[in-house]
Amino acid sequence: MEQSPPPSSCECERPEARHDVFEHTFVGVDQTGGRYADVSVERCRSCGKDWLEYRVEYEAFSRSGRWARGIVSPEQARSIKPEAAADILHGLNWYLYGGSYFDGAVGRKSGPMKWSP
Repeated sequence: MEQSPPPSSCECERPEARHDVFEHTFVGVDQTGGRYADVSVERCRSCGKDWLEYRVEYEAFSRSGRWARGIVSPEQARSIKPEAAADILHGLNWYLYGGSYFDGAVGRKSGPMKWSP
């Protein structure tokens, strides 16, 4: 279910936040269903919130790139396994998303996201 963006208390909560707002830690690759998604934990340089980021792109399909980023607890950030990342995002109250799959649109949603091509 798509939702309108909340009033942002920090730059990191905006879907179009620049990557230099975050410190990135690569967690690994989720190979579930042949996705080969890049999974990272990002920490906002300003407010310190931890975010789980999940990125997928299928080279054989144009405009297939998509990403999602959601706030996780510090405990989750320390223990995330790549294979669990998509389910963690789907279980959050909301997360941000975007990519070429959405014609460059960015937004906020909850629930499952389509990761396959």
